[in-house]
Amino acid sequence: MEEVNQSVVSEFIILGLCNSRELQAFLLVIFSSLYLITILGNIFIVFLIIADLHLHSPMYFLLANLSIIDFCLSSVTTPKMITDFLKENKTISFEGCMCQVFFGHFFGGGEMVLLVSMAYDRYVAICKPLHYSSIMNRQTCIGLVITSWIIGFMHSISQLAMIIKLPFCGPRELDTFFCDIPLMIKLACIDTHILEMWINADSGVLATICFILLLISYSYILFTICLHSKDGTSKALSTCTAHITVVVLFFGPCIFIYLWPLSITWVDKFLAVFYAVITPLLNPAIYTLRNQEIKNAIKRL
Repeated sequence: MEEVNQSVVSEFIILGLCNSRELQAFLLVIFSSLYLITILGNIFIVFLIIADLHLHSPMYFLLANLSIIDFCLSSVTTPKMITDFLKENKTISFEGCMCQVFFGHFFGGGEMVLLVSMAYDRYVAICKPLHYSSIMNRQTCIGLVITSWIIGFMHSISQLAMIIKLPFCGPRELDTFFCDIPLMIKLACIDTHILEMWINADSGVLATICFILLLISYSYILFTICLHSKDGTSKALSTCTAHITVVVLFFGPCIFIYLWPLSITWVDKFLAVFYAVITPLLNPAIYTLRNQEIKNAIKRL
């Protein structure tokens, strides 16, 4: 059979968040400031946890790794979005697009698993306090972090493998600010209906399993807190509330983007901005503002 001659797309056109030059100038200032705060905030948390001996515990070890992942996750798409505000023609190479897909899912998948690890840490601390030091030892903590990176890597590789060989022969416009798989596969020159289901199932299985584990963990934790006396309950409840807030903010946009796609452009863009820009910024803010030990460590500096 004669092979169909197709011109392969070497780059994609990024339509961005808006067309107005004035609004783009305003967003440039806003997102540049948010990105700077995100980077400095997450670096500060890592530095604080390393420098303060009072924070050398499993919970803060996992929190430091969460800050590292948030630092990396925000750097996958935000710098490109910021520089595109200065350009008339916004493009990204095919290789650059694949890199955004890979690292976005790598750090995103790793963060999902790490959030489960943090929930497990709080479960052991509150529900099995006498065995906490023996269960959450150094080897366990390192193992949990390595597991999160490995699962994130495997998830990312599986996502990349499903789209990297797709024939993209035009059109090549992405109505967003980064290379998002649900939009990319719509540009392929073949029927991708089955592939879309596989990709959504791949992301959906990881997100759903992690979310269910988190719901079970925090439900059990909150139930245990309610049964115990008030001594220490306020501190434990405050810590868990911060964790639950981060979980909702992180998984909310993921569920709508991958598990419950609305196909409404402005909603998709808002959720993408929230997931890629706002969440990595809110995580350090939430843990800093709601954690008394972090506040005390800042005062000791």
